[in-house]
This record gives sequence, structure tokens and C-alpha cells, in this order.
Amino acid sequence: MQKLIKLILLVLLLSSCSVFRTLENVSRLKYKIHSAVNYKVVGISIENKKSLKDFSSIEMLKLSSGILKGNLPLTFSLNIEAKNPNDGTGGYPKTDLTLESFPYKFFLNENEIIDGNIENPLSVPGIGESTIITLNIEFDLAKSFKEKSLDDILLLLLNIGGAGGSTSNIKLLARPVVGTPLGKINYPNEITIVDKTFN
Repeated sequence: MQKLIKLILLVLLLSSCSVFRTLENVSRLKYKIHSAVNYKVVGISIENKKSLKDFSSIEMLKLSSGILKGNLPLTFSLNIEAKNPNDGTGGYPKTDLTLESFPYKFFLNENEIIDGNIENPLSVPGIGESTIITLNIEFDLAKSFKEKSLDDILLLLLNIGGAGGSTSNIKLLARPVVGTPLGKINYPNEITIVDKTFN
């Protein structure tokens, strides 16, 4: 009987160690905004534009009409870089992880705009390299920035999506669900994802 109890305790101890190590591996999964591409507003590409002068008269007419109608749809692809450092070095076992779900809130200029999720699970292998998560962002600028003029909206777009644009005004709050060898693990809290640096 004592041998059985010791065996059960040993199994429980090993299981708890395995669970702890898995949680530790998941916590080492890092994210940052990699890039944002293919910006289009009412179907007009802005990636090659540097200023308001780069919009043609026909494009400005289309944009002005959109503002008047309260319909100015913006679409672009936001690429998130996910890095799994669990490659078997540094005392950590090699662990392949899967993003089962990636519920997020998208912020522009600190304003929450939309929420969303990935369509399918995504593998993040433990090879010490990065995996790109592509989020298709779509929302109506006219509704999200009602108080701004067309020029203000276009200048904002040029700052983030025009030639030489930056993603510094973009932020995500996400609460990933990660698939591990022990099952799915939900992040206890939302994480903040910005550009340039991993969270």
C-alpha cells in the first residue's frame, strides 16, 4: 500500500512539474507588430502616397463622397510576429506550440476600433524563429472618426499606411489560447502588443 501511495505521489509530482514547465514555455511566447500593408480606403491604395497632393482629383471626389455618405471603409493587413524561443537551448525543452485562438482588440491612436480573431489555428514551432500572424483589418473610418475632417483622416492614414508610414500609432490587446502537449492554455489576462519591441 505504501509503495502505491509513493508511486501516486511520484506521478503527481512529475505531472505538476510537467504542467509548470509547460506554463513556463507558454509564457516565453512573445509577440510584436511586424508590419501593416495593403492599405486601401474606399478601394484607393495609399501605400505609394506621401501627402494629400498625391491623391488625384477623382480620388478626392470619391473620398469626399464617402465622407458625405458616412461610408469610408478602410482595409489592410496587420502582421503580428510571434516568436517561440523554446528551441531546446538554454535549459528549456523544445516545445512546439499552436495558437488555437487569438481574440484581440484593435486600437488606433489609443481609440478602440474593432475586435476580431484568427480564422484558423496557427502553428508556432519551437525553432527559435518567428511566425507571422496576418490579421485582416476592416472598419469604417467615417464612423470611427466622426469628429475629424476628411483631410485629418487622410493625414492619419498617410502617417500609418502611406509611403514611409509607421505602425507606432497601432496597438493590440490580445488574450491568446495556446495549444500545448498538455492541452489548451488560456492566457489569464490580455497582453499588449505594439511595434518595435516584443511584449
